[in-house]
Amino acid sequence: MARPAAEPAAPVDPAGPAGPGAAGILRLLGPLPGRLELTTRVAAAAALTVLVTSLYGTPEAAISAYLVFFLNRADRTSSVVMSIGALVLISLVIGLVLLVAMASIDWPLWRVMWMTVLSAGLLFLTSASKLRPVGAILAMIVGFGLDQLGLAPVGEAATRALLYAWLMVAIPIGANVAINLLMAPSPRRLAGRRLAAGLRLAADELRAPASTAPALQACLREGLEPVAGWLKLARLEGSVTPADAAALHQVLASTTTILLAAQLAGREPAARLPAAIAAALADSLEAMAAMLHAGGYPVEIEPPLAPAAVAGLPPLARAVAVELQQAMVGFAAPAPMPVPVPTTAAEGGSKAGAGSARKGGFLLPDAFTNPVHVRYALKTTAAAMFCYLLYAQLDWPGIHTCFITCYVVSLGTTAETVEKLTLRIAGCAVGAVFGTAALVFVTPALTSIGGLIALVFAGAWLSAWVAEGSPRIAYAGFQIAFAFFLCVLQGAAPGFDLTIARDRVIGILVGNLAVYLVFTRLWPVSIAASIDAALDELWRQWERLLGGAGPEPRGAVVAGLLARQGQLGEHIALARYEPAGIRPASAWLAERRLALARAEAVAGPLALLAVRWPGDAGAVERLRRAAGHSRGAPPLEAGATTMASGARSDDGLRASLLALIDQRLTAVAPAPAPDDPRESPIHAPT
Repeated sequence: MARPAAEPAAPVDPAGPAGPGAAGILRLLGPLPGRLELTTRVAAAAALTVLVTSLYGTPEAAISAYLVFFLNRADRTSSVVMSIGALVLISLVIGLVLLVAMASIDWPLWRVMWMTVLSAGLLFLTSASKLRPVGAILAMIVGFGLDQLGLAPVGEAATRALLYAWLMVAIPIGANVAINLLMAPSPRRLAGRRLAAGLRLAADELRAPASTAPALQACLREGLEPVAGWLKLARLEGSVTPADAAALHQVLASTTTILLAAQLAGREPAARLPAAIAAALADSLEAMAAMLHAGGYPVEIEPPLAPAAVAGLPPLARAVAVELQQAMVGFAAPAPMPVPVPTTAAEGGSKAGAGSARKGGFLLPDAFTNPVHVRYALKTTAAAMFCYLLYAQLDWPGIHTCFITCYVVSLGTTAETVEKLTLRIAGCAVGAVFGTAALVFVTPALTSIGGLIALVFAGAWLSAWVAEGSPRIAYAGFQIAFAFFLCVLQGAAPGFDLTIARDRVIGILVGNLAVYLVFTRLWPVSIAASIDAALDELWRQWERLLGGAGPEPRGAVVAGLLARQGQLGEHIALARYEPAGIRPASAWLAERRLALARAEAVAGPLALLAVRWPGDAGAVERLRRAAGHSRGAPPLEAGATTMASGARSDDGLRASLLALIDQRLTAVAPAPAPDDPRESPIHAPT
């Protein structure tokens, strides 16, 4: 998902403008690679879901259609595995609810108590385990199922209500699996397309320097990051052999190196290549991209440049040309692993411990020590139960969507919750307008189930186009779909009651308001701590990369690090959504933006040094200099692995990259140091 980004040579302000504006919104709604395919699949699965619910008359068709939006990913394997896993979890949860129902069906107070306990438990797992993608939905279904028991407190009727709750989830899961098996691309195909797009961007940048700057930077930040996951999924489904998987991992590493070198050639005048050399390299890249897009990958590539062609270039331009040519020649040939100089036993033990800690299991390492997980569960449950008691006491079941909304909109930090809340309220307004217009002008003219399916497909397609785009607007797309479905789908047949649509939209707004008040008043969690933790880990990961150790190709690791930097910029930008009482001070934010600017400034040259000269002492020293200028930077490992190196025949290339890092660090002005860093204000005064 591409977004505009600043050039790495200049300080980056990740916060960006206060709002995207009309032009920015239109740009965010523009086409992206794979967006049309994924949007069409989501709309088709939603339409198929409504067809089945209409034929069999199952209740809550709107929620069934909406669940499809949570079950789709870019590739078929992830979508199918997630759908099947969700069905297994839902079946277990419904079984648990059935046991609870046997003990509480005649006791409303016990039923409410069990709703609270089960909701809090599942939401705790949502925050503290790998259940995060679907945990809140499970909690919502448990609450919804127990709520339905209150409407039918009779044994057989209660059992049927739970069966319908299971069908409410099983139908969209079955429809989603069928659509993805028929229409979704394989992860291997997606990986080839994404890598081919990266090579084409590099070729365009070489032919017309700086013409594709935003797209190329976006590709480096996030465009290549999913490829490693797709390759693992391809191994899982058996669409690639182990040898092909190893070769494609190297292709990812080589593509990252090529993009970094092409970006350097486009940004730095001293690295600019002559037109003839750039054209020769670009032609080869286009041919390689065509092979990847067709489903293969190039091997045994002939060097496009003769040694004499680059011998007379300036040092930095020669470094770029050599990096490009070497990455192309060894494009799919896994490079031999470097042999690091042995570290001390203490250092080795600490690194091994860190590695084992990162692997983890189902629960996060801090699941029972970090109070944030318990507080998240209690806050979301409190908001949901308030909404449940509100519409129950008011005897206004039409606004029951406020209860469902609490589980859908709650997020970990206050900044994320408020940002998504803003998007969801805007999406709710848009979806309500479209849904009401459909009720008034379209639904009365429907004469068959085919017309209803066409209406659902159109609404789902427009909503999914927004939801599957940039994260800056994606949540609005989810809410557009939610409000639209709740207005249009009022039963097994087309609905005409505007009162139902009105009540459901009111419920959505009440739920959003309840979540906002709870998350900003009760144990508010600032995003500042996660920013510092992410920044610390970013510096450590860069030093591990420069140390040369690790089983993966270094270029593939670089792709992940660049994606981390992009995510860090998004988190810093989110800070402006926090209430004044917990929002970080302006000076604090400026320092973190400057730290990110330093990371952006040195990322490209450092990555090329890490790929070509792993363990280079000069690169490690400059990384420490960049990290040391950041007030929140951690003490980097003093005994970092350093490669033993003899005389180098290409010290001039290495020196030119090191000099570029020095130049960029000098260009990024240091932040003013506070008198006492330990006592400097982090949060705004309250």
